[in-house]
Amino acid sequence: MTRFIRFTLATAAVVLASAGAHALEPRTGVKLRALDKITGNSTDISAKVGETLTFGRLKVTVRACFQAPPEDTPESAAFLEIHATAAASKGGTTDRAAETTRMHRGPQPIGPDGLLFSGWMFASSPGLSALEHPTYDVWVINCNTSAPVQPAATPEAPPAALTETLPETPN
Repeated sequence: MTRFIRFTLATAAVVLASAGAHALEPRTGVKLRALDKITGNSTDISAKVGETLTFGRLKVTVRACFQAPPEDTPESAAFLEIHATAAASKGGTTDRAAETTRMHRGPQPIGPDGLLFSGWMFASSPGLSALEHPTYDVWVINCNTSAPVQPAATPEAPPAALTETLPETPN
């Protein structure tokens, strides 16, 4: 029985090793979906790597995006940094006790400048590494590559046969 289990495990290891898993390929952009839990509105947002987007009171910065090749199982992974922005001040004086109470509600930043999330998000399993926020959800849909800019097409000269003047026909 042990021999059979060893043989099965060895065979599975050889098959998996020969399957040729490919590495994820870097991409220049990402498509995210953001949900406002209060209104129920979801928005698809596209961004390039290095760009910062604003959604509600969140600032989302895309640091990297990788996608599996087409012949592999579909997978996209993006490294995101999500910061909370401050609420607009209503003016007037602020009460220290009210300010302290307000600080203890909602998501607590994990880093400087209101950093709420910093890490990899995976399109195939959004719950694996998710933003924990009472008002907003953000998750990766896929990575994309923006189409390369094509140079302006220069009109080709017409063939010489078409540029010759044809003899006029009598009416």
